[in-house]
Amino acid sequence: MAGHSQFKNIMHRKGAQDKKRAKIFTKLAREITVSAKISDDISSNPRLRAAIVAARGQNMPKDNIDRAIKKATGAGEGDNFEEVRYEGYGTAGVAVVVEALTDNRNRTASEVRAAFAKSGGNLGETGSVGFMFNRLGEIVYPADKASADEMFEAALEAGAANAESDDENHVIETEIEELNNVREALTEKFGDPESAKLVFRAVTEADVSVEQGQSVMKLVDALEDNDDVQNVWTNVNWTDEIIAALDN
Repeated sequence: MAGHSQFKNIMHRKGAQDKKRAKIFTKLAREITVSAKISDDISSNPRLRAAIVAARGQNMPKDNIDRAIKKATGAGEGDNFEEVRYEGYGTAGVAVVVEALTDNRNRTASEVRAAFAKSGGNLGETGSVGFMFNRLGEIVYPADKASADEMFEAALEAGAANAESDDENHVIETEIEELNNVREALTEKFGDPESAKLVFRAVTEADVSVEQGQSVMKLVDALEDNDDVQNVWTNVNWTDEIIAALDN
């Protein structure tokens, strides 16, 4: 799990920037709508519950949340979103996976391809870089919810594969099929997590220069600025040196 702490730090920095963007509500609403199509019963739909928790964490108004659910149940008008995944390469051959929710595959594909091209990278075929990542569950709690030892013991007892803590977060990893069970067990003990979702974690992280790291982040910024894009994953080893340069 080398570089995991740095990864969380860079994602925290990105999250702080996203909070300033009104469009984060658009992304959250889409996830709620797609999740609610499975079932609008929060108690039996962990994905919807996680989406609503994330929305509340961003201070999304209750009316917005209710409207997003109604779009899925047919009680409101709205577009039909579908999940799409894109894979490609950025600067220095860095692997990039993009998850999107879109109502127009052609538009989204064109915009994602343009973002890669502008950054000097290229959009690849499905599966071109996916093998470089593991698909797993990730649950995140703020550091003040428990001590590192308490969270580690509770996570393993709940069936998690691993748990790591730093000054900001507790990050618990699970097998895909165990995500909901672990989340439920930890929720009973610590309350709702900050997030609980499936993620892509690089099997081996790529070492890049500060300049290359900045270039990759420009691509990530461009992709995340797209309303259709929900998540962007890379295999970059976000070292302290690169993070410091990005913060300046």
